[in-house]
Amino acid sequence: MTYELKTKVNDASVTEFLDKIENDQRREDCFKVLDIMRDVTGCEPKMWGKAIVGFDLYTYKYASGHSGEWMATGFSPRKQNLTIYIMSGFVDHPELMEKLGKFKISKSCLYVKKLEDLDEKVLRKLIKRSVEYVKKGKINY
Repeated sequence: MTYELKTKVNDASVTEFLDKIENDQRREDCFKVLDIMRDVTGCEPKMWGKAIVGFDLYTYKYASGHSGEWMATGFSPRKQNLTIYIMSGFVDHPELMEKLGKFKISKSCLYVKKLEDLDEKVLRKLIKRSVEYVKKGKINY
């Protein structure tokens, strides 16, 4: 059986998507994260589905044999939080997580109320390290 991702990269405008964010603080935070991720990855952003901004690609392969490509990092302006996708997970980054600031996490999602709650230098290191890990096939969550 072939599995097809529901969330796919597309040609929608990232800027138009972000401009439509009603909450001023969330919109400003998203444009800042956009700049950070563009700088860290050296890649231009792409829309993934209707509400995710993604950067770069990596190839994954499950034990079942299923494989595909996914964004190496990205973010989404959700209603409750700004969600930052750290695809490597957080297990291998304890020293960065201790210094990052105020947040919540799940397997590969960093949930932030306001970007100012995070240390930007640490966030940049976390994103950079995560992208490097997933490009090497190392994911720990």
